[in-house]
Amino acid sequence: MYNLQLSAEQQEIRDTVRDFVVREIKPVALHPDRLQAEDPHFPLEILDQASQMGLRTLALSEALGGASADHLTSCVVAEELAAGDVGFATTLAQTSALGHLLFDVAMTPAQRERFLPQYLKDDRYHLAYAGRESDPDGGGWNYHRPQVAEISVPVTAVRQGNGDWVINGVHPFVANAPLAKLIAVQAKTDPKASGMNGVSILLVPRDTPGITVREPAKVGVDATGAQVYRWFHGTGGELTFKDCKVPAANLLGAPGQVRLLGEAAAAGRGSPLVQALNLGVGRAAFEAAVDYAKLRIQGGRPIIEHQAIGTILAEIAIRLEVARNTVWKAAWAADHAEDYAGVSDLPLQTVAKAYTSAAVHEAALLAAECFGAMGVMKDMPLQKYVHDALVFVHAETSNSTAKLQVAEAVAGYRRP
Repeated sequence: MYNLQLSAEQQEIRDTVRDFVVREIKPVALHPDRLQAEDPHFPLEILDQASQMGLRTLALSEALGGASADHLTSCVVAEELAAGDVGFATTLAQTSALGHLLFDVAMTPAQRERFLPQYLKDDRYHLAYAGRESDPDGGGWNYHRPQVAEISVPVTAVRQGNGDWVINGVHPFVANAPLAKLIAVQAKTDPKASGMNGVSILLVPRDTPGITVREPAKVGVDATGAQVYRWFHGTGGELTFKDCKVPAANLLGAPGQVRLLGEAAAAGRGSPLVQALNLGVGRAAFEAAVDYAKLRIQGGRPIIEHQAIGTILAEIAIRLEVARNTVWKAAWAADHAEDYAGVSDLPLQTVAKAYTSAAVHEAALLAAECFGAMGVMKDMPLQKYVHDALVFVHAETSNSTAKLQVAEAVAGYRRP
């Protein structure tokens, strides 16, 4: 039965994470010096604490040493963490999600035996995925037509006589790359195959010779004097492979088996984890606006009692409540794939992306209005929340493409 009521265990997890965010994350994330520097790096000691709470291995099955959190629980935790700092939350969410996909789903028993003990033992053992699933925006979206554009893969892997692989090439941006100790690398293994055919995934430990990670230039100006902006959350960087040798046993699945996320995610019916992070940003902006509106006195009373401010806060609250219902519904449906058709025929993850990103961006702008001129000051958090919300509007697939995906579902078109 379709039900979005959190269990007692889920509520306890939510409250525990919320308390951790208030005590440990927000004091660092909202420090004026950090806000002005726009520093994306978070103290590793706090990431260690989150790992010790089980948040790094949240989605990993209990049988392998994790918490077996379902999609809804993972989304609840992601929202709470992102309400403290979206970069911090993104790092943990990426590692947690990949931990489940790699260790529970994709690895062979032999690979699991080699890599899992390190993942469980080391609080700083984060994961990264250097590649992409078939991107509907790559080469443009063909509405009601099969995708025909060639998708280039910037990294190649050549098989040696002994079965090992030599990797060369550059992945321009890989989330979690500066922190990751194990990277799942998408590489072209069959140069004769077209598109994503002949593309495989190789497991590459970070300390393998031949890997170089270069973080993007700091926000401000680059070496040429051009303005540089951060258009991603968390940590990330350019990953370069130069004659990087990995053993044959590190091939994930069969050659040419590239998909990590599965058919549900490709069809817009996977976990709305990114949208839960997005929601956390909106909630942070809303809570900041409410707190300020209770403190700011104008006309002899707090501005929260002024009709104009009350209307703005109500608008934000409504947008966030609807967005949360959208995200949780998509998460519940992903957890109950067998009952999906009874909930909706639409790709709910895609619906959550299109609605939540727009709603949270509007909510952040409205929250900034409550601060007046202070809303754009760099030592105040609202300018950060507006920026973080705008990144989500343009992250993953664009909202325009997401709406076309929904439109195809409405028309009953099934993309081959």
